[in-house]
Amino acid sequence: MTTDTLIALVDGSGYSESVCHHAAWIAQKNKWKVKLYHVMGRRDAGEAQDLSGAIRLGARSELLEQLSELDAERSKLAHAHGRAILDDAKALIRGDGDIEVETRLRQGDLVETVTAKEENGDMIVIGKRGEAAGLASEHLGSNLERIVRASHKPVFIANRAFKPIQKVLVAFDGAASSLKAVDFIARSPLFAGLKVALVFAGKETAEITKSLENAVSTLKAGGIEAETMVQSGEPEKVLSQLTAKDGHELLVMGAYGHSRIRSLLIGSTTTEMIRSCRVPVLIMR
Repeated sequence: MTTDTLIALVDGSGYSESVCHHAAWIAQKNKWKVKLYHVMGRRDAGEAQDLSGAIRLGARSELLEQLSELDAERSKLAHAHGRAILDDAKALIRGDGDIEVETRLRQGDLVETVTAKEENGDMIVIGKRGEAAGLASEHLGSNLERIVRASHKPVFIANRAFKPIQKVLVAFDGAASSLKAVDFIARSPLFAGLKVALVFAGKETAEITKSLENAVSTLKAGGIEAETMVQSGEPEKVLSQLTAKDGHELLVMGAYGHSRIRSLLIGSTTTEMIRSCRVPVLIMR
């Protein structure tokens, strides 16, 4: 069942602006509305603490009152900060077009929130790095892989800066998840009018050639003309090099399974591939 809704996750990082512009692009092409979520950690929300046991040696009760007031003020500031992030994000998305946007401020664990709310959306958008990682960090956001593993919906991973998407590279291995990605592309308005290329990383076989031909036929039935490529080498290196060399603005790939490409999301090769590709990545389950 489709909901015609995109779930976008924003925080105080520099990637949130990119998340907003990509969310607007996706929503406009699909004619979806956007639900913006900002999830505050429990500490950010001013979780109540029992400080009485920590006050010893005749300290006055006024100190407890002051600490309690400080916690309450910290909680108010955290909520105000979260609301400001959502208001700014909503303004960015609405600035890109006539898009219906709802905002949700939540407290708790980000992954738990996504798991609980993902049935209300058809796709999730998240930044490649979060607020804690910083712009110059070579590390991906700590919640990114957890969300990809936990979610049953497509996850769009936004890179640092938004760029209009015209060319799409699809990691293809002929197995179930890549066939599902091809079917999704053929049916989704998101890819209408875009140039699509299917790439297989590895040794060409008759079976792979046939699978690529069938995939091209599926895309053609959906009104999308696609080219195919077979490149020798490790998938993460091939995909990174092709996106850079041929100017693709989006990489689409499946997740999980036993093949080399689908197992990228298990272990360090995934981190390296997403980190090294300077374009957004759409992960299909």
